[in-house]
Amino acid sequence: MAAATPDREAVREEYLRRVIPQFTGHQADAAITWSTAHGDLHYGNVTRGPHILDWEGWGRAPYGYDAATLYVYALLTPETAARIRAQLAPVLDRPEARTGLLTVCAQALQAQDRVDFYAELADPVREHLAHL
Repeated sequence: MAAATPDREAVREEYLRRVIPQFTGHQADAAITWSTAHGDLHYGNVTRGPHILDWEGWGRAPYGYDAATLYVYALLTPETAARIRAQLAPVLDRPEARTGLLTVCAQALQAQDRVDFYAELADPVREHLAHL
């Protein structure tokens, strides 16, 4: 596991300020609320325990980034996405979670030409973005 340092970043501000408008048509919030994140929290990194695996990407990320990753990656299965959205509403419904959600959407759309999973996810992500 990488050393714990206060400057460790899972998502860089310069990156999200570039990719959010480029891939989503939205803007990141002027003032971003930052928090510590796993940085790659999806179902491949969660066990039945539940235990969270694969921590090499952890660091500072926009608030709600991990919850947004679980939610956005589930958009291909609407019932699962709805359940995740309901369970994570205390995080995702906060206004400061918007940039985290937009970041995950932008990352998925950015990768759609390189990775089949993201290509499949692109249309549900675009549909979700239309409601933000």
